[in-house]
Amino acid sequence: MPLTPANVHDLIGVSSPSLAPDGSIIYAQTATNAERSRAESRLMLHKNGASRPFTSGPKDSSPCHSPDGMLVGFLRPGAHGDKKQVWVISTAGGEARQVSNLAGGVQALAWAPGSDRLVVVSRVDPDAADSGDDSPQTRVVQRIRYRDDGDGWRGNAFSQLFVIDLASDEAQQLTDGEGDHLAPAWSPDGDHIAYVSDGVKGRDVSRHSEIRVMPSAGGESIRWSEGLTRVGSVAWSHDGIDLVAAGSHDPDVWDPRQSWLYVLQHGVPARVVAGTARAVVQPIPPGCWTRNDDLIYIADQAGESYLCSVHADGGEEEIITGGEQTLTALCVNGDNAVAVAASTERPCDIYLVDLQDGSGQFETAVNVQVLTERRPAAVEKLTFERNGFDIQARLLFPDGFDAATRYPLILDIHGGPNGRYSDSYDVTQQILSGRGYLVLAVNPRGSSSYGPDFLKAVLHDWGGEDFLDLMAAADLISERPYVDTDRLGVHGYSYGGFMSSWIIGHDHRFKAAVIGAPCINLHSMYGTSDIGVSFGENQWGGSSLENVEALVQRSPLTYASNVKTPALLLHGEQDYRCPIEQSEQFFVALKRQHKDVEFVRFPESAHGFRTAAHPKLRQEYYQRMVDWFEKYLA
Repeated sequence: MPLTPANVHDLIGVSSPSLAPDGSIIYAQTATNAERSRAESRLMLHKNGASRPFTSGPKDSSPCHSPDGMLVGFLRPGAHGDKKQVWVISTAGGEARQVSNLAGGVQALAWAPGSDRLVVVSRVDPDAADSGDDSPQTRVVQRIRYRDDGDGWRGNAFSQLFVIDLASDEAQQLTDGEGDHLAPAWSPDGDHIAYVSDGVKGRDVSRHSEIRVMPSAGGESIRWSEGLTRVGSVAWSHDGIDLVAAGSHDPDVWDPRQSWLYVLQHGVPARVVAGTARAVVQPIPPGCWTRNDDLIYIADQAGESYLCSVHADGGEEEIITGGEQTLTALCVNGDNAVAVAASTERPCDIYLVDLQDGSGQFETAVNVQVLTERRPAAVEKLTFERNGFDIQARLLFPDGFDAATRYPLILDIHGGPNGRYSDSYDVTQQILSGRGYLVLAVNPRGSSSYGPDFLKAVLHDWGGEDFLDLMAAADLISERPYVDTDRLGVHGYSYGGFMSSWIIGHDHRFKAAVIGAPCINLHSMYGTSDIGVSFGENQWGGSSLENVEALVQRSPLTYASNVKTPALLLHGEQDYRCPIEQSEQFFVALKRQHKDVEFVRFPESAHGFRTAAHPKLRQEYYQRMVDWFEKYLA
């Protein structure tokens, strides 16, 4: 039997593996509690080939071993509030102890080399005050970036660094002022902390960031990322002299899945050592700089992940292992590394690699029961050339496929526009193929992992060459005798929502469209999205004042009168990335012209609600999707 919308609750997720010096692994595992109708997470201990619960949950995440292997720090809501705080537990087991009590909660943590201190990231709001007044309060907006999708209102708050002494549980604030200070990393001697900061000139209207280093006891910070426009993670060399960072020197390449690797020295321009042949994937782990001066990292190429190494002095990149899978959440400890691995037949599992001989093995099989009962779809990869670029696509086949039978086809479009479909298990595509559809997943120009030129080809050209890439792929597959060209559908989410709504305003071959969280009116999105300015000006070629004609020309709303395809709009009401007013405008425009359209609003749902919302709403997204397609393509 194939996967159904109801089965999304049966899938188990794993994340944040941490590798101890003794070879044991602690990771976070997330599953849906059917009785309580909520997602719950707890830490798992994997040792001697078996996993068992290590904490009770129900909201434990981000485990990290102390350097001596004696303790594990992790995030859990505080005892007297719902914001995440740092808890510490002995690797021998027992009760966890809360060691932070910061008003803004904790976003991330990193251990000091002596295992006696932690540096944490916590949001500090200078305007927060508990007056005891329950009456409605006004909120004053003073900057463009005043709210974040998923977190909501931020006002004048910024993420700052704090050092927590485990002997006293006292927290000392290290950073302050403008800018978010993130991804801290301790120097090997414990005297300095390197971190990522976006406290740069023009931060309110850009996505630029830099690496800074400051004393762990507090003091002045120094910039170390000369020549870079964006950085996302940083680690120290084993001798504490240099840094390695992942980021970009090209202001038009901002996606963390398309990065370069750099060696940094104070006062010297960053030196690139990897990222040309394959795209370096963020974040890089703390132990990635080995004592042999090799750098260990994940790199993607054409939707496939590889665990790679390169010498800190530069040279040829070497593949340790990989291909035909997707790797994330890398942790390196000595001669071994652990990551979360996925493939087209495996949603996610813990994967252990011997860095000396390149051998790797799956340590878990958390979804074996679901995969046994709900067979994954077979996948074919194909590549074709169009207008100077090789375009790659993946075609999923329905269960029991028979080449002598004709099948309806769904074109599924990724977000971004710098996202990409990879060798991984995609729930949307598995559900659609399970309902008897061929599913075409294309990586048009703009997709990451195909090189910076391919990535940047979409700039100022939304709905241009990328649209033609998608249509060329649909044309190519439609030539196959088992494709029923009278039963074509299109689905997309986020930028995929933009493109699916753009398509039905320019092409009438599709008999049904499911459009999730779309960008419909770029002119209004510029002023309402949490990244409308910092992202939009780069992608669309200017502001809403200087670029009106282009924004209107590139907006699907402009072509609403051309739409003939029945359209279903699915949108979260608390989406600040692609605000729900985008779907509202498209719905009214189509309805006013008596088009076949339906609009579904998902309450208390941000942009990523398909994975993070209430289980009922997650299931309903997929159920409404398949019901719409079956209504028009059956």
